[in-house]
Amino acid sequence: MIIKRLKLHNWKNFQNVEVSLSERCFIIGANAAGKSNFIDALRFLRDIAKQSGGLQTAVEDRGGVTKIRCLAARTSTNIIIDVELGEPDSDISTWRYRLDFAHVGGGIMKKQAAILSETVWHNQAIILQRTKSSEDEDSETLKYTHLEQITANKQFRDIQTFFQNIEYLNVVPQLIRESGSYLQTQSKEDFYGRNFLEKLAKINERTRTAYFTRVNEILKYAVPQLDKLQFVKDDNGVPHLEARYVHWRAQGSKQQEMQFSDGTLRLIGFLFALLYSSGVVLLEEPEINLHAGIVKQLPEFISKIQRYKSKQIIITTHSYDILSNEGIGTQEVLVLEPTKEGTIVKRVSDIPEIKAIVDAGFSIADATISATTPQDVGKFVLQSYYKKVKCGKI
Repeated sequence: MIIKRLKLHNWKNFQNVEVSLSERCFIIGANAAGKSNFIDALRFLRDIAKQSGGLQTAVEDRGGVTKIRCLAARTSTNIIIDVELGEPDSDISTWRYRLDFAHVGGGIMKKQAAILSETVWHNQAIILQRTKSSEDEDSETLKYTHLEQITANKQFRDIQTFFQNIEYLNVVPQLIRESGSYLQTQSKEDFYGRNFLEKLAKINERTRTAYFTRVNEILKYAVPQLDKLQFVKDDNGVPHLEARYVHWRAQGSKQQEMQFSDGTLRLIGFLFALLYSSGVVLLEEPEINLHAGIVKQLPEFISKIQRYKSKQIIITTHSYDILSNEGIGTQEVLVLEPTKEGTIVKRVSDIPEIKAIVDAGFSIADATISATTPQDVGKFVLQSYYKKVKCGKI
């Protein structure tokens, strides 16, 4: 299954958004348009389904309901996330999950999230509908979703499993190199790389070896000076990546992740996320620190992975090189546009002026990058120049 449709109401940058998603999806937009916040709605559902605190912990980790709620919200202050799931080649959704919640508490009362409604559809028939007026519901039961309660979600366990399998990757190489932080952060989710090595440690040895074999096949082209990447543990049981660095000595020399370049670490993380994950993969700007030649091939590589192992991959990017790939279709790209009423989201295929440029033979990059560039960015450069001239620095 994949996420077929996503609807957001008052979620961070988005006052009202409803958009279809494809099996391979590229999200573009200006800085602060809400690319990370858009995919965070999916991470939010993942965090609830993980059962490591459920709704209340997922909300607290984001600073509370008031920090999540869209600043452009008007009289309606509740937050809604509505997701439809189905097969990639079908126009009909198999599952739909809708969560509507709001802020309660303040003063001497603890600030929390209160469920206004939780609804589940299967094949367009409602199989769960919880509201404040439902029988056996009160202010305490409405602090917890049925999604996070294994005894309550038997009828829609497929949804819980789907959300649990969502993988997020935004590797910060400096954190991977801090091996000393492993023991303190191994239980944390999405720690920007700190739990990447822990995830590798949890894979059984046979499967991990198979993945390393495939990753090594790719690395020999992308990073030819690194050979035989493997997984090892030190005397304290802390996991490490280790490879042979090829140079003038016949045997080369061993290096661990502390010596790897930023681009190499991000590429390794990117490859493992695609090969190992069993669900939706969320990737934040995979082009950072990578050579343009490698970046340009990423969409093609993703496509090959999807043919081998069906999965949905959602990417946020600013990269001209990624979007210049000729295989990207107009239905695969979402454009985020900030407005005074919150950010709006449209597929390129639904934006006539941009689609016309692509239909004329230009790449997605040529058609969209200029459209997402802040209009006044050139003025900033000119103003900086004139200030330097005025001060006699030029």
